[in-house]
Amino acid sequence: MNPLRLPLLESVFCAVNLGAIVLDHERRIVLWNAWMIRHSGLGHEQVLGRDFFAVCPDLRGGRVDTAIQHALYNNFPSLLSQTLNKAPFALYLRDERIQQAVEVTPIAVEGAPRHCLIQVSDVSIAVGREKLLREQAMVLRSQTFSDGLTGIANRRHFDVAMEKEHRRAKRGGTPLSLLMIDIDHFKAYNDHYGHQKGDQCLIRVAAALAGVLKRPCDLMARYGGEEFAMILPDTDPEQAWLMAEAIRARAQELAIPHERNSDSSRLVTVSIGIATQAADAPVEIDTLIGAADRALYQAKRTGRNRVAALSPA
Repeated sequence: MNPLRLPLLESVFCAVNLGAIVLDHERRIVLWNAWMIRHSGLGHEQVLGRDFFAVCPDLRGGRVDTAIQHALYNNFPSLLSQTLNKAPFALYLRDERIQQAVEVTPIAVEGAPRHCLIQVSDVSIAVGREKLLREQAMVLRSQTFSDGLTGIANRRHFDVAMEKEHRRAKRGGTPLSLLMIDIDHFKAYNDHYGHQKGDQCLIRVAAALAGVLKRPCDLMARYGGEEFAMILPDTDPEQAWLMAEAIRARAQELAIPHERNSDSSRLVTVSIGIATQAADAPVEIDTLIGAADRALYQAKRTGRNRVAALSPA
């Protein structure tokens, strides 16, 4: 045997940018490379010749233990799932525990019982990148379904939710109510106070009205411009009317000045149209929306700052 071979192999193990541990057939540590020393804080004098699980007691009885048994006694290699074993070894970089990928491989040794090699790779950067990608995907999804100005659901979110709740109402035989809400004389508000104030008004009204909703299944969306829509599953006409009146009152309670509003209060107010699909008489979505729109127009035509309801039948 080349006398340089063993020192060379040991130098290679110490130079590689991953953890390398070699165990003999009795699970004693015979190699613990520089990467492991650097990230575990344990030097050769603390680990070489010792039982692996005396050095790493937290790994006893776990997946690493099972993988070592498979390698030493069954000649079977193992790759531990990073999802299930994010950081099995107590290894740190700048006080942060390293996310790890662990591979355990049997090693045949001429004239000696089988050994095994444990390789530990730092996958923290890859895990961080995946986390960032997931967060970015969530942001994109939020942007896709949220109105950029008010932060509530947008028209696309409304369309998806309406389809879902409409199917659920038909399947379950439950009522479904829809409210169409419009800020009174909003064009005049914009013309008088300016578009920046107009945006602030939309934001305040949207937040206040969305805050009236109490159930997770209810949804308020910006339908377009100064118009909002509210989906109320399992809500009959009487309940929808009470909700609409609460919303109308809440908007007026904001006490946002509106000198161009013909209402005597000279405050920002809303008009609301209601349509309810009866439990035993489902209609098409367009029919329900059309009835709520007509009810909204009726509320505006009869003086604004009021609620009107029409049957979608």
